[in-house]
Order: sequence, then structure tokens, then C-alpha cells
Amino acid sequence: MRPTLCVALLAVAGVSMAQRANTRDLYDKAEYMIPMRDGVKLYTAVYTPKKPRAATNPMLMERTPYGCWPYGPTQFDQIAERWASRDYIIVNQDVRGRYLSEGDFEELRPQLQIRTGKWDTDESTDTYDTIEFLTKKVAGNNGRVGIMGISYPGGYAALAALSGHPALRAVSPQAPTTDWFVGDDVHHLGAFFLQDNASFMQFFTPRGPEPTLESKGTRLPIGSDSYKWFLELGPIKNIDEKYFKFQNHYWTDIMNNPDYNHFWTSRAVQHQLRNVKCAMLNVGGLFDAEDCYGPQACYRENEKNSPASKNHLVLGPWSHGMWASPSGDSLGDQKWGSATSKWYQDNVEVPFFETHLRGDGKAKLAEATVFDSGAKKWSTFTVWPPKTSAVNLVLNGDRTISIGGAGKSGEISWTSDPANPVPYQTAGSGGRKSTYMLADQRFVSGRADVITFVSAPLTKPLTLAGDLEPVLRMKTSGTDMDVIVKLIDQYPDDAPTPFSGGYQMLVRGEVLRGKYRNSLSNPRPFVPGAYEEVRYKMPQILHTFAAGHRVAVQVQSSWFPLVDRNPHKFLNIYQANEADFVKAEISLACGGGASGSHLAVGTLP
Repeated sequence: MRPTLCVALLAVAGVSMAQRANTRDLYDKAEYMIPMRDGVKLYTAVYTPKKPRAATNPMLMERTPYGCWPYGPTQFDQIAERWASRDYIIVNQDVRGRYLSEGDFEELRPQLQIRTGKWDTDESTDTYDTIEFLTKKVAGNNGRVGIMGISYPGGYAALAALSGHPALRAVSPQAPTTDWFVGDDVHHLGAFFLQDNASFMQFFTPRGPEPTLESKGTRLPIGSDSYKWFLELGPIKNIDEKYFKFQNHYWTDIMNNPDYNHFWTSRAVQHQLRNVKCAMLNVGGLFDAEDCYGPQACYRENEKNSPASKNHLVLGPWSHGMWASPSGDSLGDQKWGSATSKWYQDNVEVPFFETHLRGDGKAKLAEATVFDSGAKKWSTFTVWPPKTSAVNLVLNGDRTISIGGAGKSGEISWTSDPANPVPYQTAGSGGRKSTYMLADQRFVSGRADVITFVSAPLTKPLTLAGDLEPVLRMKTSGTDMDVIVKLIDQYPDDAPTPFSGGYQMLVRGEVLRGKYRNSLSNPRPFVPGAYEEVRYKMPQILHTFAAGHRVAVQVQSSWFPLVDRNPHKFLNIYQANEADFVKAEISLACGGGASGSHLAVGTLP
């Protein structure tokens, strides 16, 4: 969700000069205002190699809401070496209503399901009209176009696949903004991602229909302690009343659409991926704090609904956009043992586009290429998720984990207090750290409202792959609650620094807003004091727990300020007052059988 400023196609922060190609020496730049079918013109910058080795070359395009800087005759300093060295024609376009493009901008603009006339437009028609113009206008192009992008531009890349233009041969949605209610950026299973959105939306104040390079917004004075600032802020509605003053249209849209209604479903990219003809390379990070859900969902739906499409998935050990960096050899405390980003670029991304934009379209790529974040190596699969053996991680009443079997029954209870929510990262942190996705969880494991279950040390490696599904028996004294489940790799006490003393690496964490446990569209209150099943799916993983390590699971009911506070009352939280936030007594029924709780997983041999 954060601005990446043409990160996929152009320069990446931290890339050494030896890995960059100076566009002033190698490229000519041209700017166009390309007319769309309704008369709106979109600003487009085209970088053409000055001395290409071949008479014609493919075009590689990114469409972005973040600005195609620099504007005017000044060239961008560098184009990524992997494209410049192959003489790709690079195209960058401001989407409708952003920066120098005309028209009105709409957040995650819905794809039209019915067109009443030839003037109707959406992102796929804007893509079609752009490709039609460029293939006719730009000299030296070979009539083949690829589109890629990270984050928001990744969402535009996915929608570009629906354009149907015959010149569009390959698209790569990378961390695409896919479904802002189910799993990306704005919500996860109905739970509002407070800190990210309050920070992001302050830079996205609508500009109006006239092109401008000015970027306006209201900066929130969050400071160095985000936990303290958001807690003192109080209910969510105070952001509009104190800061945005109801002038940030998209923030208002979020507040006015608390459930999974047409506003959200019409913007859900994955449901649009039907009958895609071009090849698609879906790329994501296993530890992507913004769009972990998006690439998995786009791959899954395209695989199901576009049998003619060559569809691939890559999941690496990366934070948001990290695969575009020069190395990718580490994240947080974890050292991956190799330059994972460069490996992906050389062995997957470049061959994908080269094959489809220059070659015969028969790319020798695996269906799925996934990094094992425990064994620290790449694996390939003919299907994803892979075929696994089902097993339950049973949460026992004595706070142990049984890997399979019935387990030990019991009940564990805790008090969830909105005035003292569980933090998601260590104290004193300002902005949200991308490394929270795999950070050591010991900083909360001693809290009474974080229930930690731990297995015995493993006698042999255990590889978990694919889906994770918590199946919990829970009750609350309130009428709503949040449920957060975290799968953890607990290192041995005598592991080398910094992993000694029972280090708890987060492998996957996910939240469900409890009132959406049966339907994201039709929330339902809990009956106070009555047990019922809470079941949901978490983003997929591939992780080997080494021999001597333990499998741990944490269950909690707040994750602040990553996720907004649940008042424990069945109401529209966006309209809640301070008095609505009350404590709740929450209980988890443990053990096996129909009355117990577990995490359903799949294991590889």
C-alpha cells in the first residue's frame, strides 16, 4: 500500500551504482498525453533505448497512482539493470485522476461488469487504449507488451490482464492490492488495520479533476510511540473529528462501509480474474505486512477461472516489495543464506518476461516457487497449495500442543481490556515495522491476555505447507470480540544468539473480527456466555520446524494499534463512543474432539 514510485521498473533504494543503468546515456525519453475512449488523457512517460542491439524490443509498463517522477524533459536516473541490459522499452503511466493524468481518481476503481456503451471505462479499458496507442506510436517496439507493478501498481497489473489486448502477453501482479476487506491493507477478515490506514490516507487526499503535481494531505502527529498516541486518540471517529475534518473522501468511504458490501466486493480484484488469456506471474512476500493475501488470492482465482492462462506463483521470504531489491539475504533477525531477491529476478522474473515478450511463450517455470522460511531454501511445486497430510495442532488445557491426537481438555480464560490492548510490536515504536511479521514474540508471551501453547521439542523436522485454519471453541461475556492466532517457531534455549532463550519467531499471524465469523457481509453477535465455533483461514505458508525446535501457538483478542480496538459490543465500531469500550471475559475450550480447539495444518513428507 505504501508508495513504491516505479520500484519494479526503475530504481530501488539501496541498489549500488554497479547494478544501475544510467538512463541519460542509454535512453531517450518521450512524454505523451494518451487519449482514452471517453476523451480523458493520461500522462505517460516512455523510455526508449538509444542504441538497441535488436531492431525491435518489447515494452514493459507500470501504471501507478504514485507519480511518474521526474516530469518534463528530465530523465529518471536509473532503470533496473535487468531491463536496461536487455533494451526493454520502459513505460510509466499516471492512472486516471493522479498527478498529470486527467479525470477523476477512485480508490481501487471497480471493474465494470456491464458496459452500456463504447464510452464506458475502467482500468482494463484504460490499459487497452494505452497499449493500442503505444504499439502504433512508439518506434522500435516488437508489438509485445508486459505489465508489472508492486502494491497498488500490482493491483493495476492484475486488472490489466482483463484488457484482452492481443499485444499484452504477460502481466506480473506483485503484492497486488486485491481485496481491501478480506485480507489486504485496509482490513483483514473485517478487522480494521488502524495504524497503516491512518498513516497512509493522510497522503491520499483527493485532488479534483485538474492535473497537478501538488500532493495535499493532513499529517497525523503520531510521533515516536504509536501505541500511546492511538490509545490516547480514543475511538476511531476522533480521527475525522480532530484531524481529517471529513475532507478525506476515501477515509469517509471506509467509515461508511463497515461490512463486506458492494462497495468492497466491486473492488475485489480476485473475483474479476476470469478468462485471462495472457500469462500471469503472481509474486508476494511471506512476510509482507501490506499485501500478503493479494498474490495468493489472485493466483488461486486465476487458476480456477482462466484455464487458458499460464499462471505462476512465487512466494519468497520478503517484506513488501523486497523482491525488487538487489539482495534479499535477510529480514529482521533472519538470515536466509542467499540473495533471494536476485535469485528470483534472475531465475523467475526475467525468464518469464523474456519468454513471453521475445520468445515462444513456453517458459520453463514451475507452477509455484516458494521459499521455506524454516529450512531457508527454495522449493518448487506442480500445484499450490501442495498435496499434504492433514494434521491438527491440538491446543491442550495445560497449554501444551499435541501434534495430532485428542489432546487434553480444559478451559482457559482471560480478560480482554480495550484500555490495555496487546501490542503487536515492541514498546516505543513509531511507524509500523515490516519485521513485525516474523518478529520474536516473547515480548508479549508473559501477558495474562496472551495464551501461549507450546509443543514438546521435535524429534525430527516438521514441514507445514499451504493453508492454516484455526478451529476454536470460544465464548465471551460480550457480544463481539477479535480473535488473533499466531503460529510460532520456538527455538531451543541454547540456540546461538540472537535466537537463544526460547526465541519465538512468528511464522504467521492473522486476525478475525468475531462478528464476521460466519459471514463477512452479515455480521452476527455472540450470545454472551455461550460457546461456539470460530473458524477462519490464514495466509499460506511453507515452513520447516527443525528438530529440537518447538511448535508454539498464541491466542489473543487484541493486536494494537495494528488493528483497531474491539469494544466487545456488537455495533458499528466506526461510530463507537469511548463509553462503548468495555472489558470482556473470554474463554477457550481446549483439547480434542468436537468441544476442543486446534489449528488445522498440512504437513509435507
